[in-house]
Parts: sequence; C-alpha cells; structure tokens
Amino acid sequence: MTSNGDTTDEPDAGSSSSPYAGIVDRVSEADDLLHAAHIAMTRALAEAGRTAVQRARTSERPRGMGSDMEMRSIAAEIAGVRRSHDRRAQSEIDHALTIVDDYPAVFDAWEQQRITRDHVDVVVKMGCGLADDIRPDYERQAIAICERDIASRVREPLRNLAARMGSESFAERHRSAAAKRGVWVTHGTDGMSELGATLPTVIATGIHDRLTAMAQSVKDARATAADAPVTDAAGEGSAGEGSAGEGSAAPDVRTMDQLRADILGDLLLGGAPVVDPTYGRDGAGPLGAIRARVQVTLTSETVTGVDDAPAELVGASLIDADTARKLAGRARIWNRLFIDPITRTPVEVDTYRPPAAMSRLLKARDQHCRFPGCRRAAIRCELDHTIDHALGGHTHIFNLAHLCQRHHSMKQFTKWEVRQLGGGVLEWTSPLGRVYREDVPIPSVCFVPDSGGPPDEPPPF
Repeated sequence: MTSNGDTTDEPDAGSSSSPYAGIVDRVSEADDLLHAAHIAMTRALAEAGRTAVQRARTSERPRGMGSDMEMRSIAAEIAGVRRSHDRRAQSEIDHALTIVDDYPAVFDAWEQQRITRDHVDVVVKMGCGLADDIRPDYERQAIAICERDIASRVREPLRNLAARMGSESFAERHRSAAAKRGVWVTHGTDGMSELGATLPTVIATGIHDRLTAMAQSVKDARATAADAPVTDAAGEGSAGEGSAGEGSAAPDVRTMDQLRADILGDLLLGGAPVVDPTYGRDGAGPLGAIRARVQVTLTSETVTGVDDAPAELVGASLIDADTARKLAGRARIWNRLFIDPITRTPVEVDTYRPPAAMSRLLKARDQHCRFPGCRRAAIRCELDHTIDHALGGHTHIFNLAHLCQRHHSMKQFTKWEVRQLGGGVLEWTSPLGRVYREDVPIPSVCFVPDSGGPPDEPPPF
C-alpha cells in the first residue's frame, strides 16, 4: 500500500512467484531423498538380519545361542560403522526384518509413497501377534485405512481392526501385553531423570489415584498445622495464620505434581509418605532411605563444602553437590583415588588388599562397559581377562576390563577380538577387520593439589 492510496501487486503466498514456493519445493525434494534413504536402509538392515540367520544355521553352537550371537555380532558391526549403540542396531534389524518379510504389501505401499514410514510403524505395532494366515488380509485393510488419514489418526482404527481379526480374546491379548510390563529410567540433564513404567491400565490408574490422594492428605495436614494456634510463654493462644511464633508451620507450597513425585520416592525408598519433605536423620529426605548400589565420584573439596562442583553418578549423569554430600555422609565404604594429573586416569586406591583393591581401581578406571558405545555402569558389569586366564593371561589391571554380560558373551562366542594397548586403552577388531579404539573414560571430577595450603596438611577424610 502506497502513501497516496495506490496499491502494489504483491505475490500471494500460494503463487509460483512466492518465496514459499521455492522452500516447499526444496522440502519436497529433500523428503523424496529421505524416503529413498529410509527404503534403502530398511532393505540393508533386513538383509543383515537374514545373513545373521544364515550364518547361525552353519554354527556349531546350540541353535538359539548361535542365532543370538550372530545377530549381536552383526549388529555391533553396523553400530560401529554408524557410531551408535549395538542394542539399537539390533532392534532396528529386527524391525526391518519384520517389515520386509512379514508385511511385504505394507512395505511396497511405503516404497510407492502411498503411505509413510510412520504409517508402517503403526501397522506393524498394531498387527503384532496376528497369525500368519490372517496377516495378508490385515495388511490389505490396514493400507486402505492408512491411505485415508495421517499416521496419528489411524492408530485406533488399526487397533480395532487387529482386535476384530485376531483369534485371541481381549483377556488373552491383555495377558500377553502384561507379560511385557517393566520399569526403566532415562537420565536427563541438570541432575534429573525420568522413571517410567509399563503396567496394566487399572494398576497404573490406581497408582496415580493413590498418589493424588496422598498428596492431597499431605497438603491438608500441612495446612492444618499452619492454622493451628500457637501458645506463648504465658499460655495465651493465638491464631496460627499469619503467626510467626515458634512451633508454627508454613503451608506446603509444593504443587500436586511435585507432591506426587516426592511421595512416589517416599513409598519406594522409605515405605511411607511423610508430611515433612526433609524428614529423616539430618534432614536426609528420601536419600536417607536409599539402599541400592550407587557409585558416586566427587572431589574432596565438594565433600568438605569448599566448592559446589557437581559429582558424577557413574553410568548415569552429574548430580548436585548437596545430594552427593548427603550420600557420602552415609557411605560405608570410601575409595580415595589418586589420579594422574596428565591423563586424569585413576592409578591407585588406598589400603585395599587384592583382589578387592584391584576391582575397585578398575571400577574407578573403567566407569562403564568398555565395548564401544556401551554405557552400562561398571558396578553392573563383569571383570573380563582380555587374554584368557586359561591361556596364560595375568590378573593384572592391564589385562582386565569391565564388560557387560552382553558384550562379554559376544567376545567369548563370536569373532570380535580385543587387545589392551596399555594405560587401560582397548582396541577392538570386528569380524570384518574394522578397528575401534576404546579409550579410558575421562572422569568428570578429579583431585588436584591445593597450592595455598600447608604441604603437610592431612587429607580431609
């Protein structure tokens, strides 16, 4: 619009001359390339799975074990190339085999871009458990449903379709689904993690309802305590509201979500909810009830309160200094580490006799499973002789490393090989000859000398 009232022609957002048109075209071209890449990747992963199955047929190992080890081995090979975790690679191989071999019509529809990758995932998930003779008819009807709407809207129709076509009753399907129940933890940032669970609906709903009721009870109890009259030295009472007298209680300002989360921790770790979130010896809260095996690494400065540097929950993430100090104050065993100031590698542990001292030293050095990409904490792993003890390998820190059960078995029963290069550095060689170097983990914290203090000052603990 000009100042004299004349109008100027501006390209419409939908016209071919609009800058949006070029952007949309580029997005469409990129989507086509991504589609072709996903199709090629699915074919390649399915072929990898078939190769593992074929190799297992010629294996001298027991049938189930041979198939599993071959699948682990080829998944680890693919994960090494893609720089991902081998468990994820194996899951992707299994999914690709299911799509290509069990749902060929769905795979063709995806390849022809009649449906999307998200559609395929929903079809496969909802069709899980259908008999082989029913699956082709399910595929045909599922494709027709997917062609009519986006993936997020076809989940319920596909679930209903599978339920109608399945030979199992709802009760039988529920029993099968309930067998897959479980609990997991996903570590996040800022010292926080997510605890998740897959449970029967009635159990999950009941847990949430009980947490809500308990949270409301805690809030009501604190409100009642805050409103209670306070008696002064002369025996005269005054209203609790607005009173600052000794013995008055402040109302609980936590939200219902915060209360539910706190009470969940109370119930699982302490056995009962509490009104005061700082309950326990020395105000430990739920931390005082922890009986699990937890490996925490922190500096002496953090222990004594000189600084508030975060500590490391080995195998998980960083935790705040206050939490670390509370856990350290209740620890029955302390391991003092002397760390090389150049390599930051733990080299010695105080006053422990072999083999316990060596085991603790290796836990401090390795921190987690030493197979490339694996982060399972060392306290959950097995100590493995890199050169088998039966073949002359010594029980020495440079011939030992932590491996989780999965990768320990894979080293033993497949053609993956490993050797130690010194200093705790491992070199893995895959069956195809690819080499992966697994360096010593860099600790998040280390002890450093205090140049400002007396040279003969004893350690703080």
